[in-house]
Amino acid sequence: QVQLVESGGGLVQPRGSLRLSCAASGFSFSNYPMQWYRQASGKERELVATISSDGSSAEYAESVQGRFRISRDNAENTVYLQMNSLKFEDTGVYYCNLNRFRRDYWGQGTQVTVFT
Repeated sequence: QVQLVESGGGLVQPRGSLRLSCAASGFSFSNYPMQWYRQASGKERELVATISSDGSSAEYAESVQGRFRISRDNAENTVYLQMNSLKFEDTGVYYCNLNRFRRDYWGQGTQVTVFT
């Protein structure tokens, strides 16, 4: 079955960096676009970034444009989110997402906290 396992979250100061990873299994990873979402406490989950199946194109939420970069390694069935110049408002739980046959699959999430 589909499994998505995120890692790499943690505590970071403003203007710091983190790299999130999502290890995927149970499906043909290289055939599907992948997404990163995040959810801040008390807010709805929002799309942060999406990457095409071959990694050739990506799109970003306006709030992270120019600071975050999504990438993937199809040989390793892993998708990454490099987060630079982090801000307080980037705090939240970050989720890896697969949408396949109109069904969403989620990992357990990884917490990112930006603090002073």
